[in-house]
Amino acid sequence: MDKTRQRELISWLKQQSKLSQRWLRLSMLLGFFSGLTIIAQAWLMATLLHGLIVEQQPRETFVNTFLLLVITIVIKAVLAWLRERVGFHCGMVVRQEIRRLVLDRLQQYGPAWIQGKPAGSWATLILEQIEDMQDYYARYLPQMYLAVFIPLMAVIAIFPINWAAAVILLATAPLIPLFMALVGMGAADANRRNFIALGRLSGNFLDRLRGLDTLRVFHRAEAEVEQINQASEDFRKRTMDVLRLAFLSSAVLEFFASISIAVVAVYFGFSYLGDLNFGSYGLPVTLFAGFLTLILAPEFFQPLRDLGTFYHAKAQAVGAAESLVTFLDAKGETMGNGTLQHEGNSAVTLTAENVEVLSADGTRLAGPLNFTVTANSSVAIVGHSGAGKSSLLNALLGFLPYHGSLRINGVELNELDSNSWRKQLNWVGQNPHLPEQTLRDNITLGCTDVSEDELQRAIKNAYVDEFLPSFPEGLETLVGENAARLSVGQAQRVAVARALLRPCGLLLLDEPTASLDATSEHYVMDTLSQATHHQTTLLVTHRLEETQGFDEIWVMSEGQLVQSGDYLTLSQQPNGPFAKLLTSRTQEL
Repeated sequence: MDKTRQRELISWLKQQSKLSQRWLRLSMLLGFFSGLTIIAQAWLMATLLHGLIVEQQPRETFVNTFLLLVITIVIKAVLAWLRERVGFHCGMVVRQEIRRLVLDRLQQYGPAWIQGKPAGSWATLILEQIEDMQDYYARYLPQMYLAVFIPLMAVIAIFPINWAAAVILLATAPLIPLFMALVGMGAADANRRNFIALGRLSGNFLDRLRGLDTLRVFHRAEAEVEQINQASEDFRKRTMDVLRLAFLSSAVLEFFASISIAVVAVYFGFSYLGDLNFGSYGLPVTLFAGFLTLILAPEFFQPLRDLGTFYHAKAQAVGAAESLVTFLDAKGETMGNGTLQHEGNSAVTLTAENVEVLSADGTRLAGPLNFTVTANSSVAIVGHSGAGKSSLLNALLGFLPYHGSLRINGVELNELDSNSWRKQLNWVGQNPHLPEQTLRDNITLGCTDVSEDELQRAIKNAYVDEFLPSFPEGLETLVGENAARLSVGQAQRVAVARALLRPCGLLLLDEPTASLDATSEHYVMDTLSQATHHQTTLLVTHRLEETQGFDEIWVMSEGQLVQSGDYLTLSQQPNGPFAKLLTSRTQEL
């Protein structure tokens, strides 16, 4: 990673800290008071030792001093506990906001964009990489400031007593962050590579799990196990590289801190022997000055030690931030805040002029397209796989960007508010998604004011009542994860009932019968055909026999509309694209 990119990522991370400025300031304030207790504790200990050893005062005279020492120790422990709590809240606020930004952006991009990466990589991004930012905000950022303030406080306490010891500490302190920074740059780059490898490993592993049955059928299970082993070993080596750099950073810090403390100890040793006579402003070096300095010397370097310990958290955060910033800066389709003149159940009119549907990276998927779909009309879109049919539907859903003009009732699609526009849509795909727990909640999804009569009518029209008696709990039946208790046909009928429950302006059907048996296909298409009379409808299908009742059929090839007309007209053109599709379909059957 080049330095410019690293600076950009660090700047982005610091910008996110504005979300928790209150907690960050409170953490630094608690750290400042903790520094004061450290100095007070050292001062009291040095006073006790000097009085007992040099002045040989009776122990009874130091009862109050000893009690104050105990109190400072207790206060220091309480402040440390409070700092941990405040730091956790500081990191939690930022993590929640970043996770919200990522999830909002995923919702904006839509499934067409998300499917470009394996599900495992998204899980790594949303869960692990954001979690790895916790210590950066909870500990590293507050420690950056405390690593300056607390050593300065210690020097201020030592300087009036012995300026030579203060100068030794000040002279050796800058060496530590210098060498830590040199090691840390390598750690950040290693972390970045590690996160990339982890995302790939997670995605590949999840894909293999999902396709395990297919791999076994083709006798590829052992080969895939070997590949996973190799990928895991590679990830282990990358992780050890990161840890090696982290340990090197700590070793550098401890080496220079030990050298500095040793130099201070040697200075006081020779001063007590009378060989060094400077640093104490012409006065003899007292045992109090020596004890105070030697007690504070480790505390002088402790904030730097803590910063070194948390420096690995910075490297982790920078590595995680790269993929997050890349994702958040990606260009998806943006929607405006406009609304349609006639919202609700009114069918819509679609008009396209030189529309080119694009992928997330700008590749043209379909177009240029020119068409007009009048209100309450039904259009079936057919063609070979990859012809651009689903891309057109994703553009209408607002999930893919486009060039040209695509108007809804005369209003440009990308000028409409996304939530307002999607309330005008009903969509039924080949893999219905049932996110709620019960049948009732999955049918009434998004319809909070539906009456029982309307619900029963949708259930009947979608033929859900055909299988409903087989479930003793009826509509309160738990469908299970991924609708495990329902067959594909039953889940599809539930999705159709959901679409029928709330007629909208535009009904989009993407291969709604692709996974159904003949009986379920007949039921579903019969119901959907009735629904097309009350709303503008676009159907994408490979089953040409389903298109006979539609007002118009579009044939797409290589992203272009190559033929249009009704079923009878197109089937009577023997050399046309639709007739060729009919012939190939017949041969397949």
